[in-house]
Amino acid sequence: MSTLDRWLPAWIGLAMLAGLGLGRFVPALADGLARLEVGGISLPIGLGLLVMMYPVLAKVRYDRVAAVTGDRRLLVSSLVLNWLVGPALMFALAWLFLPDLPEYRTGLVVVGLARCIAMVVIWNDLACGDREAAAVLVAINSVFQVVAFSLLGWFYLTVLPAWLGLDTQGLDVSVGEVALNVLVFLGVPLAAGFASRWVGERTRGRDWYESAFVPRIGPWALYGLLFTIVLLFALQGDAVTRRPLDVARIALPLLVYFAVMWGVGLAAGKGLHLGYARSTTLAFTAAGNNFELAIAVAIGTFGATSGQALAGVVGPLIEVPVLVGLVYVSLWAARRWFATDPYAVPTPAEVRP
Repeated sequence: MSTLDRWLPAWIGLAMLAGLGLGRFVPALADGLARLEVGGISLPIGLGLLVMMYPVLAKVRYDRVAAVTGDRRLLVSSLVLNWLVGPALMFALAWLFLPDLPEYRTGLVVVGLARCIAMVVIWNDLACGDREAAAVLVAINSVFQVVAFSLLGWFYLTVLPAWLGLDTQGLDVSVGEVALNVLVFLGVPLAAGFASRWVGERTRGRDWYESAFVPRIGPWALYGLLFTIVLLFALQGDAVTRRPLDVARIALPLLVYFAVMWGVGLAAGKGLHLGYARSTTLAFTAAGNNFELAIAVAIGTFGATSGQALAGVVGPLIEVPVLVGLVYVSLWAARRWFATDPYAVPTPAEVRP
């Protein structure tokens, strides 16, 4: 691992502290960032996510994507984990841990419905997962997100609670809002990454692209990650530091959720004999969430000062350190459970389904 990768937990910790400090002691900064929105999308956070995602998607070998789409075990298990298990688990945890706090509970359900299409590419790359598989699963999640987000929100916040005799709350979000979120946070960097490889390989060759261009842009993924973390913490630093007990109550079910989803994903991959790279990709795509969509929906539906919005913000604040920790658990599991070197270059046989 490079020095930047090796010390990533320290950099992330510093970024979190810097963001909290800025949000707490420079409130004008948070107000200014909140005003820089277009269509419910924060422009500074959007910029950070685009800088973060582009280098990883530029590394993807798109000529290998067909091998991933033919792996039905991977695709079916990912869909089941993301769209059946994940939302149901978050619903159960929200009611189990927050039965007396309906606003926070609703915010957690919204987080569980927003499947990850952005930051997961970073965790997957750091854990030496299958980049091509990650690109395919993220693209599939984005399609399902446009189609299913509003429907599942209605089911888990209105229909299912009514069946169980529980409190109900609605969720007013249009398909257009979700589609715009997907286009910005996945479509733009995916198109840029594909274009970079296509142009680079045809003008300078694959050897130059892999040995010169990719190492040059690679560090920018982590720069974008750290920039995004600072902004996220700055936007809600004041609320987080003023309501620590509320944050702690929201954090507990989130910790359980991320750990369970990641563990089930890795175990499912091993049980299906997917190999380490695809198993860890399955685990991280199952555990991650689209925090930008969850926060935007919570603010747009319930208001910026609502408990739902705070729950949405706490999501990435917990997800980032937990999934960074799981990156290191994955690298340990590669050797202990999969008897493989995660940094070894796969042979042609290993990239086939």
